[in-house]
Amino acid sequence: MAKDHRLDGGIAEAWPVGLALHDLGRGTVERRLIAEGPTLTRIAQILELTKLKSLEARLRITPWLDGAQIEGLWTASIVQICGISLEPFETALGGEFSLRAVPSGSSALPVQSDHEIELDPEADDPPDEITDGVLPLGAYVVEDLSLAIDPFPRKPGVDFQPPPEPSEPSPFAALARLKNPDA
Repeated sequence: MAKDHRLDGGIAEAWPVGLALHDLGRGTVERRLIAEGPTLTRIAQILELTKLKSLEARLRITPWLDGAQIEGLWTASIVQICGISLEPFETALGGEFSLRAVPSGSSALPVQSDHEIELDPEADDPPDEITDGVLPLGAYVVEDLSLAIDPFPRKPGVDFQPPPEPSEPSPFAALARLKNPDA
């Protein structure tokens, strides 16, 4: 699996579906991935969801330099606990992503340096590095799903009602207590 910093925390192992780079050859490969049973449960645990009811993705993988470009479109149905009412609720999510991946040692990888480097926030992300020649397709889908999940879930229709502000006692109430301490 990938040794990319973005795929840590169990995400790389959550949905171990991959494509060997040598299977890509010179043409485009399209894959449809559907998570089922234990895979849904494992992904839900890793992403700290109450339940992952469904996860499906369509991927298009094309050769890019000595690696691949992956374009994905996914849909999911998740169950979370509302942060206000503490009730479970279901949410439909969807997303798309595009990324590039190359094998270790590729000239497309950024050069590692001990010197300060300048980053351009408008530039494309550098390609992911894969070390075993296998593109972790399932991990890329789970990673994008994880970014789409609301970290502060709120059930539709539930509004937060702040507790009433404590009112400051009137200065006259303080004087009344001094005059009549038994009251």
